[in-house]
Amino acid sequence: MIPFIAAGVQIAITPNDLEKNTEKVCAWLKKAKKEHKADLAVFPESVLSGFTPALPLLEIYQKIAQPLDNPYIEKIATQCRKSRVHAVISFYERGSEFPLIYNSAVLIDDEGQTLGVYRKTHPFPTERIGGGGWTTPGEEPVVVKTKLGDIGMIICYDGDFPELSRVLALKGAEIIVRPSALLRSYEIWELTNMARAYDNHIYLIAVNAVGPDAGNNYYFGHSMIISPIAQKLALARGGEEIISAKLNPEPLKYVSYGTKAPMIFDHLEDRNLKAYKDILTKGKSRFEPAKRIPYWKGEEQ
Repeated sequence: MIPFIAAGVQIAITPNDLEKNTEKVCAWLKKAKKEHKADLAVFPESVLSGFTPALPLLEIYQKIAQPLDNPYIEKIATQCRKSRVHAVISFYERGSEFPLIYNSAVLIDDEGQTLGVYRKTHPFPTERIGGGGWTTPGEEPVVVKTKLGDIGMIICYDGDFPELSRVLALKGAEIIVRPSALLRSYEIWELTNMARAYDNHIYLIAVNAVGPDAGNNYYFGHSMIISPIAQKLALARGGEEIISAKLNPEPLKYVSYGTKAPMIFDHLEDRNLKAYKDILTKGKSRFEPAKRIPYWKGEEQ
């Protein structure tokens, strides 16, 4: 990893207007480069359409979901090349056949090349097709090698699952990006971001949506950049704005910020693997939620 400036671009969208939202992404990419000197710009979840399309499934597949190679991502990639900035863009990806729709994020480099794609492995209950929503879960954790560093990708609800971020760290991620459209409390947002960064000693760039989507959900923003020792390096407010921070390639020398006390532990190296033999087993909370929504996990129920 090299020292670089990471930016979270917290913007509101026009629900289901892919063309207008693409123009806005490009304009704010330029703004992130001009005002923050950003090397990497991360946008909110499903930034091309908004999180909830509020349309019939077939219409989402035909009009909102796009193949990986599509004119909207191509236009953003061109702007990445012109502005010399990497970008993480989340959108609904059209699968090979109806009704396959993935909640995906692409990482585009500063030459306009798509280096990696991640498909959300933990769709939120209202989103997942098994429960009457529209997206199918992906299955592969993704870490992308870039000239800035090794970047892992998660999306929103993925951040509630420590195992996924741990796998990314074990695969070499130095930074994890988390495009989000989160509707739970600020405390949950803050806690999961800080815990995932500290659990795995990685930088976490978490960018939440603001404003409404087509389902009349309103998002609260408060995007943040967290260090590997759980320090908030940047914190947004509740409206449209850009946050940024310079990421240091040697963040674990001291146990806390503002002190010279040396760091003498490593959460990855210090794991007792013998204690984890039951981690890959099915389970459910002993406490019953108000409602359980079916979840297709790639197997017969």
